Amino acid sequence: MTFTDHTLETAPPAARRTMEAVAKKTGYLPAAVARLAESPQLLDGFLRMSALFETTSLDPVAREVVIMTMATRNACHVCVAMHTAKLTGLGAGPGLIAALRETRPLEDAPLEALRRFTLEVLATSGAVSAKAMDDFLDHGYTRQNALEVVLGIGAYTMSTLANRMTDAPVDEPLRPFAWTETAA
Repeated sequence: MTFTDHTLETAPPAARRTMEAVAKKTGYLPAAVARLAESPQLLDGFLRMSALFETTSLDPVAREVVIMTMATRNACHVCVAMHTAKLTGLGAGPGLIAALRETRPLEDAPLEALRRFTLEVLATSGAVSAKAMDDFLDHGYTRQNALEVVLGIGAYTMSTLANRMTDAPVDEPLRPFAWTETAA
């Protein structure tokens, strides 16, 4: 199944404004956005949820841990490349980035607790055990953070599944951060 790499001229009219905003922000139209434009509602919904996730009380690196956990779990090469670049821009250490890309435990105990909690939420469909919640809270997180993890999971479930379905390629600016599932 092939998805169209939409341009501003070929995209459904309801997607064009969103595509223009993304292109203005990034300096180019990402292939994933061009393909997701097939469903203006999905594209807009993901970008809105992602923007909401960015406003949570989790710090930027913690949010990226949630995203990278989702991206590697769901083998979304586009998301892994994009968020490797973002972590690099945030000044995250190469050890943290490598561990996330390779799905290994993180050396930073609070971030590892967040990674494990994210995986537990996924594995239990949200019915995390009291022990898992206590471990998360014992590492300085809050119940609000626990629900924010759910928001991140929701946003990046849309993105990872849609990018895989559309077989979105990694854009040229992100190629230095490319990842394949076999690298995990």
